[in-house]
Amino acid sequence: MSVTFLWFVSSPGLEVSHSTGLLDSVRHVKFLDSSKVMSRDFGSIRVEKDKEKGWRLCSLSTDMKYACVGRSGLESASNFPLIANVLANPAAGEVAVSSEQKVYDVVLKQASLVKRKLGATGELDAKPDIALPGNLSLLNEAYDRCGEICAEYAKTFYLGTLLMTPERRRAIWAIYVWCRRTDELVDGPNASQITPTALDRWESRLEELFQGRPFDMLDAALADTVAKFPVDIQPFKDMIEGMRLDLKKPRYKNFDELYLYCYYVAGTVGIMSVPIMGISPNSEATTESVYNAALALGIANQLTNILRDVGEDASRGRVYLPQDELAQAGLSDEDIFAGKVTDKWRNFMKSQIKRARMFFDEAEKGVTELNEASRWPVWASLLLYRQILDEIEANDYNNFTRRAYVSKAKKFLSLPAAYARSIVPPSRKLSPVMKT
Repeated sequence: MSVTFLWFVSSPGLEVSHSTGLLDSVRHVKFLDSSKVMSRDFGSIRVEKDKEKGWRLCSLSTDMKYACVGRSGLESASNFPLIANVLANPAAGEVAVSSEQKVYDVVLKQASLVKRKLGATGELDAKPDIALPGNLSLLNEAYDRCGEICAEYAKTFYLGTLLMTPERRRAIWAIYVWCRRTDELVDGPNASQITPTALDRWESRLEELFQGRPFDMLDAALADTVAKFPVDIQPFKDMIEGMRLDLKKPRYKNFDELYLYCYYVAGTVGIMSVPIMGISPNSEATTESVYNAALALGIANQLTNILRDVGEDASRGRVYLPQDELAQAGLSDEDIFAGKVTDKWRNFMKSQIKRARMFFDEAEKGVTELNEASRWPVWASLLLYRQILDEIEANDYNNFTRRAYVSKAKKFLSLPAAYARSIVPPSRKLSPVMKT
């Protein structure tokens, strides 16, 4: 299942520092021949460049139960609705924590990490230490490579990043590339060769990266980013866990399981990038509430991916739809594999689209809280992606043989609307949303 690149936020008063001599610790890298930089253990994530094709990184192929994690206007952990979140397991004598609670714990941890950096006020601008000219040149080249990849595979988003400050822009590129490479492990052309052991190696490599020991040039850009900004490793690890699920779990029995999967492969991107884009200095929203909106957009985008790609996923033997809800609608996996649009299927899809739109609604509440320079690309991405749901409806809910997509003309027309929304000032407070 594809990973969607989302929008990301941070608090305005963060003070960040630049790592000195980072590239001195890059192992197994020949920067003068960067076209061959890659571990042979990860054949599906190729970092290649030639004169004719440029950078080649495999293509990037994602009755309401949860509104989001907790409430939209979180003030403290005590506001989190714990209904059905912690369930006793009498047989094992243990406590089973729901997917929502697991995700909420990560949200609180990341928000706390950002708050601990709020001792000083001011703009979120990285202040680099003095570095050797040679190292700085190599690091700039690493970031430039990330920018090239982002420009090739996420054109609209890339253009939006050009409005950001250079440090924020480069950091977002580095995160985008790592997420893309991770996704290619299970969805790229060599996905059939990827084993759980390979994902374990990729996670070990991530841990080395966070310790300032990147493996290759693209890792070096991310290592520099996480050294500058208060980014925690857990969301990155969780994304890899989502890839593990793709290898071993082709079905999801209920939305609680699917929600956790959506967090792993998409919601994590918003959380891991929280310190980058910036919250408007005029915003009175809590840090947790903006995280919550970012997470909601991740869930919305991934649910949209799932609804768009039903036929494609079925061809791989995967069904990313809640099994219990399929049964309640009088449907089964056999109906999906048959690929026939019936009234039962249309009614089922209407309820699934309604859920995805509710998450989009929740996400919209947080976009206006972002730093003004960061809002336009976020609004553009949100509005364009949301239109995929409209296209599914326009296709009479045939997501078996027809792929819903937004035409270039509609994309172009969405950009002025996104800009208009981007200049709306932040609200005083995000309103709370109860889980239903």
